[in-house]
This record gives sequence, C-alpha cells and structure tokens, in this order.
Amino acid sequence: MIAVGVSSCLLGEKVRYDGGHKRDSFVADQLARYFHFHPFCPEVACGMPIPRDAIRLHGSPETPQVVRVKDHIAVTGLLSTWIERALPDIVSQDLRGFIFKKNSPSCGLYRMKVYQDKGPPLTSGRGLFAQALVQALPDLPVEEEGRLTDAVLRENFVEQVFAYDALKTFMASVPDRGALVAFHTSQKLLLMAHSPDHYRRLGVLVAGREPLKQVLASYPSLFMEGMRKIATAAKQTNVLMHCMGYFKKELQGWEKEELLEVIHRYRCGQLPLVVPLTLLNHYVRKYDQRYLAGQRYFAPHPDELMLRNHA
Repeated sequence: MIAVGVSSCLLGEKVRYDGGHKRDSFVADQLARYFHFHPFCPEVACGMPIPRDAIRLHGSPETPQVVRVKDHIAVTGLLSTWIERALPDIVSQDLRGFIFKKNSPSCGLYRMKVYQDKGPPLTSGRGLFAQALVQALPDLPVEEEGRLTDAVLRENFVEQVFAYDALKTFMASVPDRGALVAFHTSQKLLLMAHSPDHYRRLGVLVAGREPLKQVLASYPSLFMEGMRKIATAAKQTNVLMHCMGYFKKELQGWEKEELLEVIHRYRCGQLPLVVPLTLLNHYVRKYDQRYLAGQRYFAPHPDELMLRNHA
C-alpha cells in the first residue's frame, strides 16, 4: 500500500485541544483501503497535553509565532524543536503524499489566520509543521481534508499521489535512457490533461541530448509541477479528442458522431469524464490500440474510488 502522512485527528484519534477528534470518512474509510496512513499530531508529539489550551498563529505570516489564546504565551519553541528533530525521520519514511487538518496552527496548509496586535487577522498563513514539510519535500502531493470535499480537488490530489508513487518507484529502479523514454511515454496523456506546457517541456527534456544523470535530476520536479496543475474540462476534452484521432480510420460515421457527442456533453458539464473514457476504452480493446492501452491516463487510480464520476 502507498505510504501517506495524515493529521492524526482525521483518523479519529482523540488528540485535539479539546480532547476530541475530527474523523474524516473519506480519508479514514475510503482512502484507507489504498493508502497506508502514517499519522502525526505535532502538538501532542512535542509534549502538549490532551486536553490543552487552544493555540493560534500571531505576527508575521512568513514567520509566525504560535501562542496560547488565553494568555498569549508563546509555544513556538516547543513545536519548532520537535519539527526540527522529527523532520529527518519523516523524510526518510518516503511518503507519497500528506493530508493535513485545516485551520490547525501546526497543520493548516492554506489561508491560516495569523492574528495581529491591531486590526483583523491576516489569512495568508500556514501551520508550522505544514510549512516545514512542504519546504523539505517540495514535490510531495499535499492537501487539506476540507478541500477534499471538492470533487475536482479530490481527484487532483489522489491522482497526484498515485503518479508520485509511480514516479518514485521508477526512479528507484535506477533507469537507463530507454526506461525513461518508456516511463515518459506511458504518462504523456496524463501530463497533457494536467498541463500541456509541462507535457511539451518534459518531452523536450527526455528527447534532448543532455547526459542521462542531468535529465533524471530534472525530470521528477518538473513532472510533479505539471501534475499539480488542475486537469480542467477543457484540457481533458483536448486529450479525449487526441485519443479519438487514433481511431479515425476504424470508426464508422455513426460511431464518430456518438463519441463526439459524448465528449461535447462532458465538456458542457452534462456527463462525467468516466462516460467518454468508457467509450474510448471500448474502442481501445476492440481495435487493439496498444499505444493508448499503455497510457496511465485511462487508469490513474482505482476505479472503485469513482473520482471521475462527477459532472
């Protein structure tokens, strides 16, 4: 199973400041079938009790202090010391992703409130642990559990995790140039759906004359940078039409019309992506289209998660 880090409270562990938890059913029930979760609660791990005084961020969004709400006593040092000590071990666990608890002074990933001495809080902060982990592992797929309620963001994150796992497994095999070409070829349509620009840039990198060592050093970060881009309906439609081009000699007139209609209805939001993909998959098998059959785009994550079933 794929190793993924997660804020402990999302699995139902009672580690919150009030002694409770924030169990998330999508994370704890659905994703747990495919991910081996490594739970973390920085606040408990650094020595804070359960229950404990509530804390929040204060000061500069770039370098905030963590203070207790009731008396403004700083506990930044306690958290920072644990993070500095624990981070090398966390990095060594070779995680493929991390799901953080939103609005947490340690784990909040986006738009964290940073309170000021005067005026309203700023909303451009990030929890101390989340910030340190993102800096240490810039290619690691990360997300907040609150954003996973959005079908598009949910699909994008899970797709990133599986792509990152495939990439890391490939890189660990000490590939030669032929293996790199084969790996990149299998990822082409998936990359095109996320970022046509990165699809082109990676193609130039792989096909260039730079030494293999240099190419392999540049490929992973550029690959994951592309995968972080949202696969919009417009970009997906471009990929679907590209796939259709492989059958221009095989499909009869009515089959082309049917496929075009299904793709159009997906583009307009009337059908989920799974519908045109199912039809294309049928033609891949019927006409033994081996290039498309080898594309990770058609199966980037388990079908049982139904991530492509939203319109």
